[in-house]
Amino acid sequence: MAFITANWNPLGEAFYRKTELYEMCWNLRDGLRDSLVAAAPYGGPIALLREPLRRSPSSRPQLEIYSASGVGIASFPWKSGPVVQLGWTVSDELLCIQEDGSVLIYDLFGSFKRHFSMGQEVVQTQVLEAKVFHSPYGTGVAIVTGSSRFTLATNIDDLKLRRLPEVPGLQGKPSCWVVLTQDRQTKVLLSNGLDLYIVDNTSCTAVVPPGLSPQAGSVVHMSVSFSYKYLALFTDSGHLWTGTSNLFTCLSVCLPVCLCIYQPLYLSLCLTRCRRPKSQQPSVVLMWDRLLLVAGVCNDTIQFPLEDPCVLIGELDGVRIISSTNQELLQEVPLVCQDIFKIASMAPGALLLEAHREYEKLSQKADEYLREIKEQSMLGEAVKQCVEAAGHEYDTNTQKSLMRAASFGKCFLTDFSPDQFVSTCRELRVLNSVRESSVGLPLTHAQFKQMTVQVLIDRLVYRQFYPLAIEICRYLKIPDYQGVSRVLKHWASCKVQQKDLSDEAIARAVCVKVGDSPGVSYSDIAARAYECGRTELAIKLLDFEARSGEQVPLLLKMKRSQLALSKAVESGDTDLVYTVVSYLKNEMNRGDFFMTLRNQPVALSLYRQFCKLQEQETLKDLYNQDDDHQELANYYVTASYKEKRLESRLSLLQSAVDEYNKAKNEFAAKATEDEMRLLRFQRKLDDEKGAGLLGLSLQVGTGVVLVLKSLAEKEEWEELEKFSKSKKSPIGYLAFVEVCMKCNNKYEAKKYVSKVTPEQKVKAHLAVSDLEGAADAAIERRNEAEMGAVLSRCSASDRLVIDRLNRARAGAAKK
Repeated sequence: MAFITANWNPLGEAFYRKTELYEMCWNLRDGLRDSLVAAAPYGGPIALLREPLRRSPSSRPQLEIYSASGVGIASFPWKSGPVVQLGWTVSDELLCIQEDGSVLIYDLFGSFKRHFSMGQEVVQTQVLEAKVFHSPYGTGVAIVTGSSRFTLATNIDDLKLRRLPEVPGLQGKPSCWVVLTQDRQTKVLLSNGLDLYIVDNTSCTAVVPPGLSPQAGSVVHMSVSFSYKYLALFTDSGHLWTGTSNLFTCLSVCLPVCLCIYQPLYLSLCLTRCRRPKSQQPSVVLMWDRLLLVAGVCNDTIQFPLEDPCVLIGELDGVRIISSTNQELLQEVPLVCQDIFKIASMAPGALLLEAHREYEKLSQKADEYLREIKEQSMLGEAVKQCVEAAGHEYDTNTQKSLMRAASFGKCFLTDFSPDQFVSTCRELRVLNSVRESSVGLPLTHAQFKQMTVQVLIDRLVYRQFYPLAIEICRYLKIPDYQGVSRVLKHWASCKVQQKDLSDEAIARAVCVKVGDSPGVSYSDIAARAYECGRTELAIKLLDFEARSGEQVPLLLKMKRSQLALSKAVESGDTDLVYTVVSYLKNEMNRGDFFMTLRNQPVALSLYRQFCKLQEQETLKDLYNQDDDHQELANYYVTASYKEKRLESRLSLLQSAVDEYNKAKNEFAAKATEDEMRLLRFQRKLDDEKGAGLLGLSLQVGTGVVLVLKSLAEKEEWEELEKFSKSKKSPIGYLAFVEVCMKCNNKYEAKKYVSKVTPEQKVKAHLAVSDLEGAADAAIERRNEAEMGAVLSRCSASDRLVIDRLNRARAGAAKK
């Protein structure tokens, strides 16, 4: 245990340790001097821009991107304007903030993604300083310009610029400043001489930190914690103030006397999630040119000498220290690790670890240690402590010792739940694999739990560590849709961008690797290939897509209409065929559209069915295009039934006769001519007798007339009346009147006069010699011809009827 605590340093009630993460793989000749450096949190990548303000066109700065272990990922000359600040987004995209307010965004591999501006006025006033921060809304950017104004963008993915109010007396940039995110609001805390101000959307307010006397001087450095809950201020007189970021509570004010005449180069809060319950003071890390200092309660400090310039990166549970040669993690030793490993500890976990060591030596002391733990009824707690401590250890041998001790202890428990033990074993194996220098993700267990497995898989996929990501998914038994399939989809999307491989080779590789993995859509992969300009590859990939509904939209987008139509027809999905046909109709000229359908009989048939219901004129064009005289003739016959005017109906039927003749269908042509003759004859009868036969078939019209004639001749008047009431007469009721009068039964004839249509009223009344009724009907309709017909039937004795009709005719003439 002694070697484990060798690098522990006491600070008040706690201990701090520096753990070496990597010997850096990079070879930086000039170290980190004269460079802009930005490292992403959670063991993320490192960006480095050498001599960023070099303005000579002949000597461009070099922008380099490395993994956390110093493995080179990308490098390219910086050809844009002078860069003020670098930073990383939550999705590991690099932000390069220029003097003119332009923010250029690159992916992890140095490919340009997009850019945006922090405002037009910044072009003139220039950016003096900038900071990248993270808020509940996403990644944000804050700048201060030459006009001493602050501008914020709280979420670069939903850009809304906010220009903050002026700061009284501020000339140029402030002495120091930080961005605070509190209660879903983003503010700026700044120092201007002896004054501190908080600037938000609407106001600029002077503040005084509680417990910091005016004699402390001006604040020259400030830092906010990783969680934005705590704040550290360093004054030019050497006072160090720590408290809550809302400046309501002071946690400590201390004075490192020996160093107060020098200003630190860097200030960072070092927090941990494993703090002692009674401890409420965050420790603060200060860095000078050759010294690193950790300040805690009052004037307690820990000092570490530095040989090379370093960069400090705040993390969830510590501070990463990056130099040109190595990288270390400075953090408070977790309480459970202190309890187990500190000298002469009698904690249950410490006793269980000793018991296991003695057991491996085959010593009887193992039984003594176990008996002591059992007497205190703390064996379950001992196992739990060993498991928890193993998660916080970086050294694999220490992890193994603790997990073996836990495994040894749980053998003597009857009601022990193995869930935490199993999950910690799995998580440690994953963490150890991603901590490898070749991968370069130095995550602590606390960071891993905060990040979640899904985000870790995303990071590995983003860095193109596909085999490792797949193995982790399988090892942790993540469902395919969230794990392996998602990784394969990303891999395939990158695979199609490889320009050194042929379309055939890539399609074959994707098919072999992806297979029928659930949740992987070949159409999505094909769409990516199409976006990269590889249309033929996209078509090959679509052949592996089992769902036609996914193939067709992309084929249409690629202007492969014939293939899209073929795929839709093969699917047997009529809705999909209709979708493609509708698209083609809008995209193609009429001739090409019809020609395309001609090559697909199924699609053509479905489209004809559609046209019969919705687009009759298009249907006629289709038949004309195909010279289909038979169907065209049928179309004219069907259309004739919808016409009310006899002349239009006869014209359409004549066109049908012509087309039937062209189709050499003599029977249909003859039948249509007969139909035309019947219509003309029915019109003649209607004109002469008002029989109402027009439009009826010969069979129906003749049949009704024969029934009426038969019943009337047999004088079966009751049956005739029943027949009139059984259903609506297809030939009207004037025929009933006439057939009764032919049989000299005026009484029966009058029963049907009221049922005839208004157009036939006059004829019906005249048929039964009812001149007054006929006159009333004619006058009501104001029909001069009908009035004349009634007058022609009047005799000299019908003077009253004649006078009424003449007055009605005269009145109609005046109007």
